[in-house]
Amino acid sequence: MAVASTAASPAVKIAVQGLVKTFTTNGNVVEVIKGLDLNVYAGETLAVVGASGVGKSTLLHILGTLERPTRGTVIWEGEEVFTLDDRRLAAFRNRKVGFVFQFHYLLPEFDALENVMMPALIARVPKSKAREDAEAILVRVGLQHRLRHRVSTLSGGEQQRVAVARALVLKPEVLLADEPTGNLDSHTGADIIDLLCAIREEKQTTLVMATHDAAIVDSMRKRVIELEYGKVVRDQSRGVYGQAY
Repeated sequence: MAVASTAASPAVKIAVQGLVKTFTTNGNVVEVIKGLDLNVYAGETLAVVGASGVGKSTLLHILGTLERPTRGTVIWEGEEVFTLDDRRLAAFRNRKVGFVFQFHYLLPEFDALENVMMPALIARVPKSKAREDAEAILVRVGLQHRLRHRVSTLSGGEQQRVAVARALVLKPEVLLADEPTGNLDSHTGADIIDLLCAIREEKQTTLVMATHDAAIVDSMRKRVIELEYGKVVRDQSRGVYGQAY
């Protein structure tokens, strides 16, 4: 289903309309997302904040097509993505979206280079090209001296840098980061945020980040939405979290 847009409107990358997501636990139905509407604009940095359990991670998973909504639509540049079957949706996700999670989910039996190559190999990129692209992005995140080190020998900050590189190796249009500094000390976490924002600026990637850390949001000074009870209760274009700008 295509969605019309006007030339005067900002470029909408992802349009979310009437989003509902429920889970059933022990026979009880829990509604985590409750009729949420949201536009994510191309090239922007968007922080998603709110207390634990308000649906931040669920929203990111749905934006990135990792989970299907119970009701509602998610439209990427005019395409209603959840009309795709699972195989086509997986191909769409691998091509369009990069993910960075609180835990790095790297494969411990492989080194940094092999971990970053993995999405490209899954996408059937020739091995030589996958290696070239993986090396380039690892250099960009400051790990040129750690290419052949197994991830178990890396520090927490280095492991998360490998995870960032893996998310970016296929040059995704949208980067989704779910509490990417949650397992890091404040200094290392600030470095990862600076890295994500710098790469977003360089590549003009759309960045959506879920966090409960007000200091991170303040440092980003970008658009912030706050979730409460499964809905957007505040959409602030710029400035310090919790203050007018």
